[in-house]
Amino acid sequence: MHLPARDIPVPASLSPQAQAIVSMGPVGGSPYPTLDDTEGWRSRAAESDALIVQMIGERASQAAASAEEVDLDGVRVYVVTPHDLPSDDGRAVLEIHGGAFVTGGGESCRIMGLNAVGLSRVRTWAVDYRMPPDHPYPAPLDDCVAAYRALLRDHRPDEIIVRGGSAGGNLAAAMILRSRDEGLPLPAAAVLMTPEVDLTESGDSFHTNLGLDNVLTESLMPANLLYAGDHDLSDPYLSPLFADFGKGFPPSMLTTGTRDLFLSNTVRLHRALRSAGVPADLHVVEGAGHAGFFSQTPEDEELASEIRSFIDAHWPQSVA
Repeated sequence: MHLPARDIPVPASLSPQAQAIVSMGPVGGSPYPTLDDTEGWRSRAAESDALIVQMIGERASQAAASAEEVDLDGVRVYVVTPHDLPSDDGRAVLEIHGGAFVTGGGESCRIMGLNAVGLSRVRTWAVDYRMPPDHPYPAPLDDCVAAYRALLRDHRPDEIIVRGGSAGGNLAAAMILRSRDEGLPLPAAAVLMTPEVDLTESGDSFHTNLGLDNVLTESLMPANLLYAGDHDLSDPYLSPLFADFGKGFPPSMLTTGTRDLFLSNTVRLHRALRSAGVPADLHVVEGAGHAGFFSQTPEDEELASEIRSFIDAHWPQSVA
């Protein structure tokens, strides 16, 4: 269907803060390099990481928590502990950062872990997984599975909730699927925020929301191909949307927005989980793109409250 050029107004239903953010227009980064431009990918990652530190570094410094770098079976993890957490609290969130599979490591991972701890208020394990161009699939997924396996040595599975956004949502879902297939127990629940679960980009919103999303301003196919290497993009460990969820998956909460390029990813995954009998909640935020409203609006806080409620409802009752 050909649609003529037209203006899309800022939704009047949004809070003034959210309207101001939507009015800013695109804030995406530089174009993707070619697949063989290794230095170009490294440079783009460094640019994106610097932007993350600039945008949320100050907020992270004010978090009432500390971050300690640890080694979990060869995987670097930042353990973020709220200052007021009782020493005997055994609950843990395994946090898997986003960044199109190529950014969000190192200091960015630490900062995002400090910001994420407010959503659960329990000890959060932020996985600093390896990434392409130096470490394509399956290295990032290997690291996430290794971190989960290590957590299971000291925590019951019902004490662990897995959370990931964007590419981290992909890895969170793929990690649960592969752990299940390798005989590990399922975590208590999963929070998948606008997850990148279809690397083939077959969903409707990859076309209808292209140009509306103010963060994902182009197809992510170059990054998808860099991450996948020579592997089939439709493999369920690469595109969890195509997995058999009837074999088991934990209760899940999924979030997205009406202007999110990954809207189709999220709503299709919700239907796939529900069709397999997996309890799944879906929250779609009016007017929000892939990054919501940058955690600066009443809409963001309302969604954060929903995430906290979901997490709290899935802890063991003896410790919740």
